[in-house]
Amino acid sequence: MAAELSPIDKAKFVAAKRAVDFVQNGMRLGLGTGSTAAWMVRCLGERIKEEGLRVTGVPTSTRTAELARQVGVPIVSLDEAKWLDLTIDGADEFDPNLNLIKGGGAALLQEKIVATASDQMIVISDAGKEVAQLGAFPLPVEVIPFGWQTTKALIEETLVAMDVLNRDCSLRMNGDAPLVTDEANYIIDLHLNRIGNPRQLAMVLNQIPGVVENGLFIDICDIVIVGHGDGRVSVRDINSGEKAEERVEFAPSDNIFADLGD
Repeated sequence: MAAELSPIDKAKFVAAKRAVDFVQNGMRLGLGTGSTAAWMVRCLGERIKEEGLRVTGVPTSTRTAELARQVGVPIVSLDEAKWLDLTIDGADEFDPNLNLIKGGGAALLQEKIVATASDQMIVISDAGKEVAQLGAFPLPVEVIPFGWQTTKALIEETLVAMDVLNRDCSLRMNGDAPLVTDEANYIIDLHLNRIGNPRQLAMVLNQIPGVVENGLFIDICDIVIVGHGDGRVSVRDINSGEKAEERVEFAPSDNIFADLGD
């Protein structure tokens, strides 16, 4: 129930609900991965159920695909959709230029492919994800398992010449074994604290053999919607420069909260 949500979950929910207002009949949508994106999928399912909204979703992970099926959002592959009207996703950090760090949920590769195959990307977030400069959140880098230790060493060597505060790197684990992504790859997390030039770092990392993709999303996000625990949302459009403060109303009995397992 909405009344039982924590302030942070209320913030995520109102951001997600406001983002779904951008969805129109007939759209092909990229469906993001993570706790905030899960709210969005639930809100989208509610619109489909209550309004008869007709959309097609392209999920960015098996987790999102499963949730979409549960709440009645039709899904297809990106190859079937070919191109998308809109992607809605969360972020681990975003800066004043709406550059992002993503990949905390280990879905950065599919998320970046889907986002860049869209006419527009909306990021939904709580206020804690907004930073003056990227880097406090560890930067995920997806690498192939073969020779991953060599790839990690090459990344660490490359970071010496980059404008970052720290250069610690760690293999992301799932219990006692390396975490494996949907594409059967590993994730190396870069604990940089500060990234002085995100664009340069994103380009350099992707030149390293063994690196599949990194979690820096540069010039991809168009709109960010920040939710607050009191129901307010801030909407910022990087293209128009417009900023708006709004309020999202929701009923405490909304069944959308009933069994959200994210």
